[in-house]
Amino acid sequence: MSEQLADERATAGSPVVQVAGRAVRLVPDRASGVAESALPADYQRILAAVRQAGGPVATRAVGEALGLDTGVRGKLEPLRGKLTKLADRGWLHKRGDGKFTVRP
Repeated sequence: MSEQLADERATAGSPVVQVAGRAVRLVPDRASGVAESALPADYQRILAAVRQAGGPVATRAVGEALGLDTGVRGKLEPLRGKLTKLADRGWLHKRGDGKFTVRP
């Protein structure tokens, strides 16, 4: 992959870093052969919190499960972004009401 293409992808959304000379995403797409352990630790904790909820869960409830100060909106927005990124990559499902569930 060219450096220009890697730069474009990084700018477009998913962070791309160089590992052993290859451009890779920090949060990989869910696919066969890609284990949850491939996710960064904070994303693994988020996924576990959604799974423990046992059903559709709002960002605030995930934040509470993770021990965040949910009374401060600025603490929830980065979490909402991570939840959305996990949904975009196929790890979670984002429902129309804004709640998240784990994909089977």
